Amino acid sequence: MTTFVDRVELHVSAGDGGHGVASVHREKFKPLGGPDGGNGGRGGDVILVVEQSVTTLLDYHHYHHHPHRKATNGRPGAGDNRSGKDGQDLVLPVPDGTVVLDKAGNVLADLVGQGTTFVAGQGGRGGLGNAALASARRKAPGFALLGEPGESRDIVLELKTVADVALVGYPSAGKSSLISVLSAAKPKIADYPFTTLAPNLGVVTAGSTVYTIADVPGLIPGASQGKGLGLEFLRHVERCSVLVHVLDTATLESDRDPVSDLDMIEEELRLYGGLENRPRIVALNKVDIPDGQDLADMIRPDLEARGYRVFEVSALAHKGLNDLSYALAGIIAEARATQPKEESTRIVIRPKAVDDAGFTVTAQEDGIYRVRGEKPERWIRQTDFTNDEAVGYLADRLNRLGVEDELRKAGAQAGDDVAIGAEDNAVVFDWEPTMAAGAELLGRRGEDHRLEAPRPAVTRRRERDVAQREYDEFAPLLAVAPGAPTRPGTRNRPCCDQDPSGAYARIYLA
Repeated sequence: MTTFVDRVELHVSAGDGGHGVASVHREKFKPLGGPDGGNGGRGGDVILVVEQSVTTLLDYHHYHHHPHRKATNGRPGAGDNRSGKDGQDLVLPVPDGTVVLDKAGNVLADLVGQGTTFVAGQGGRGGLGNAALASARRKAPGFALLGEPGESRDIVLELKTVADVALVGYPSAGKSSLISVLSAAKPKIADYPFTTLAPNLGVVTAGSTVYTIADVPGLIPGASQGKGLGLEFLRHVERCSVLVHVLDTATLESDRDPVSDLDMIEEELRLYGGLENRPRIVALNKVDIPDGQDLADMIRPDLEARGYRVFEVSALAHKGLNDLSYALAGIIAEARATQPKEESTRIVIRPKAVDDAGFTVTAQEDGIYRVRGEKPERWIRQTDFTNDEAVGYLADRLNRLGVEDELRKAGAQAGDDVAIGAEDNAVVFDWEPTMAAGAELLGRRGEDHRLEAPRPAVTRRRERDVAQREYDEFAPLLAVAPGAPTRPGTRNRPCCDQDPSGAYARIYLA
């Protein structure tokens, strides 16, 4: 069974938001106490987080585990202003150095460092209940908003080993043997090609410098185009600070020699790209064999003339290992010194905008006017089209946003088809600029006359104010009759308190 997996395709689905609820408060002697529907809960997110204890993507491989991962949904709201419970986030641990890509190969995130996170799927927001939708004009909404569906998408996870040194070379060049003696790693070692089927990591201490070293499975001609195992593992050398060419000086194959092996590996690295400026070191391995030492003495001047630093080593006889280890430590220390100093992460709070208020209206060749925008499409997803009042509320929101004005500018006429959303998931309707929902025919939307209670004091005060205004308007035209009642403290002015309806003023005017 394969225990190392460095590339998987993962299907993630965030949790759906809970629906809001339309409810009316009820209690003894007060059967209609106003709207009290609660909001729906938020759906859970799917979050990738780097864990140092995780070294492979095996848990997400389709051969061994289910590659579909889904967070929990938010719970719907309830009456008595009870909001639904939020869905639980799904946290997926990944190895350090994991790259997240979409299906098209675009990089979404590069996860390096313990605790680094990436939200792979955003949970849907919960719908508002009718208590949250109530206003001065809409006192008792008979509808609620639906919860939004969570984000679902396919992503690709690729692991790029985070190591300081990468050992590259032809199959059976001795890379696994070399890493086993330089560090405490225990890779599989055998006398046949392609013994190593997965990168091995080891930790090396040279003086005060501690670094990691990785051996990459053997490369062959055409590895950058997918031959052998090269294409699967060349990505593991991208993060390394230095490359070590391990050359076999005691090869038994007559058509090979260390220099041609080096040229072949360099050509594959060039075709792969991105490694041109990486420092190189050459390790001539297996010099404990007499023929190997003789061949190393022959090719060393040629390699040094090309600008390579050459070390003669033997993993079996432990020859030349200290020189190679300290040379690598010096290069790594220099590379670390030139890197920008890591500063403590500043916590920057950037609140995500609720929506983008912008939208577009496009006239298509098939005669359909398509509306695209975050707000209109979200409102469509939240609308219960079986509720006439909810449809009318949607029409009001679109009108206030300016959708109708833009449709007129685009040349839309009454009865034209208008689609809101993408082509594969749009709501199409016949546009009527003055369209009224069925609930509007019964009165102003959201009003429930059953909830209106009489207010005698307010009524008397309103009638008295009306009478006073009427008198003030016609007072210059009136001659006060002798004996007419007057307000205390005034001269010859009818007392509106004694005639709250204003009838006295109107009769006298007649």
